[in-house]
Amino acid sequence: MSEYQYYEFVAVDRPLDDRQQAEMRSLSTSARITATSFVDEYHQGDFRGEPGELVERCYDAHLYLANWGTRRVMLRLPRGLLELDVAEQYCVGDQVTAWTVGEHLVLDLTSEDDPGERDVDVRESLSAIVGARAELAAGDHRPLYLAWLAGYGTWERDEDAFDRAQDDESEPPVPPGLRTLTTAQRELADFLRLDEGLLAVAAEVSPPLREVTDEPDQLTTWVTNLPAAEKDQLLRRIVRDQAAVVRMELLRRFRDETTTTNPAPSHRTVAELLDGAAKRRTERQHHTAAQHAAKEE
Repeated sequence: MSEYQYYEFVAVDRPLDDRQQAEMRSLSTSARITATSFVDEYHQGDFRGEPGELVERCYDAHLYLANWGTRRVMLRLPRGLLELDVAEQYCVGDQVTAWTVGEHLVLDLTSEDDPGERDVDVRESLSAIVGARAELAAGDHRPLYLAWLAGYGTWERDEDAFDRAQDDESEPPVPPGLRTLTTAQRELADFLRLDEGLLAVAAEVSPPLREVTDEPDQLTTWVTNLPAAEKDQLLRRIVRDQAAVVRMELLRRFRDETTTTNPAPSHRTVAELLDGAAKRRTERQHHTAAQHAAKEE
């Protein structure tokens, strides 16, 4: 099996300037580089840059895949839109980590499995997943919970992934809407190898999302009623090239003030979730076997 590594970076809020693009070119002569993206593939050798450091300074999202089983997604958000103490509730060993740097918070999500050939369309993966960043910025914590669940789901494939003491670890707050994931959330869950049965067990206590009707009209009214001085300040930030961040902040404030999304209390342990998924898997296997036996009669 030949070696394969794939690196992709995306700048969402602000494009890279000429100096930053030149810096990226110095790290790779073969990469496809634009003001908003960097894509490179390796069949031998390694990328000379350090992805975490590049996300801290330049990019809002990063995806990495290697055919020896490693998958990694990094997302960078303005600190005011996702607090570190909230993100840390969903951290799991090396699989889900979070830290702050300057005005940003960085999430690092990793999945490991046995070596294998490429089994996902990496050319489409980051463009599908990056929407989870805007969802997090709007206060939707489903991507965090999915990453936490996928992290502990590693235990089902690797019995040495965690210490047995973590059986009794309590799950973090369960966000609403786990039964109705967005496209970006589904892509993230698949990329991180989240087992469908484990997700189904976790979703059993997840309340439905509250429906928001006529949101555009409500948003227009809400913005109109903002104090004039505050709107002037927001406009100044927009002309200073912070339009994307201002938009995310306004949407987050609007949804916080007009929508109630209380997470379900977390009473279950990691062991209970994994045992529930194993039971569901066994029941499904028995059901499938019974169907096959009935057809052969």
